[in-house]
Amino acid sequence: MTMAVKGEEKAGIGKLAGNRRYRPLEALRALRILLRDKEDTAQVFRIIDALGGPAFEALYHRFRRLPHALALLERPRTLCDVLSDRAYLASLPDGSLGRAYLGFVEREQLTADGLVAASDEGYGEREEVDPLMRRFGERLRDSHDLYHVVGQFGRDGMGEVCVLSFTHGVSGNPGILLVILGGIGKFRKELPGQPVARMAWQAWKIGRAATFLPGADWEALLPLPLDEVRRQLNVGTPALYHASGLMNAGGETGPMPVAA
Repeated sequence: MTMAVKGEEKAGIGKLAGNRRYRPLEALRALRILLRDKEDTAQVFRIIDALGGPAFEALYHRFRRLPHALALLERPRTLCDVLSDRAYLASLPDGSLGRAYLGFVEREQLTADGLVAASDEGYGEREEVDPLMRRFGERLRDSHDLYHVVGQFGRDGMGEVCVLSFTHGVSGNPGILLVILGGIGKFRKELPGQPVARMAWQAWKIGRAATFLPGADWEALLPLPLDEVRRQLNVGTPALYHASGLMNAGGETGPMPVAA
């Protein structure tokens, strides 16, 4: 589950429009497919499309009340543009958020412009939305791997469930919640003895207690020390997940595709 995958796919959360009615049966069908094939990222976007529209609109309107909201959305370079500039990221100080992000995506062989094809396939055709709302959605999408870094979650399957739980604590999107619940059910079976639900719950509480991350000026935070950024954003430490030993274990809990 990752918002930045190996160079192939991306676009979409920002295209939310059209059918905003809840479509639970469609979401459940997509979840069943996703749990059978953890690399079928398009199913994540189908779930979000089926369940997340009203929550996305509410999040956008909350964001627009921030005094700096328009400035973030009207910058000539998008967040994806900045995160794709590896020469810039490499020029930032050791220990900074930007260098930590660069290390993360290089280690995991990711790019900032993943998920275009998958989100297009998942969302399908719909009427266009306001350009600023689209940019907001794209900014949310592009911040997913920053959530991994500031939240200290790995790309193992349980790490993705935790980063989604963290994200749901921030956004309240019911589509994300459905994927979380599916992941908890999956890993309870695959990881006997691990406190799977408690790890997800702790991650949710950390996200809930954080500052309003959709309003974060990530571009301004990239040069700052990671520890300082985490303090500014009031992001706690997922102690249960770290204690599980899964973060660097790889193997059977390898990444499932999931969006923020």
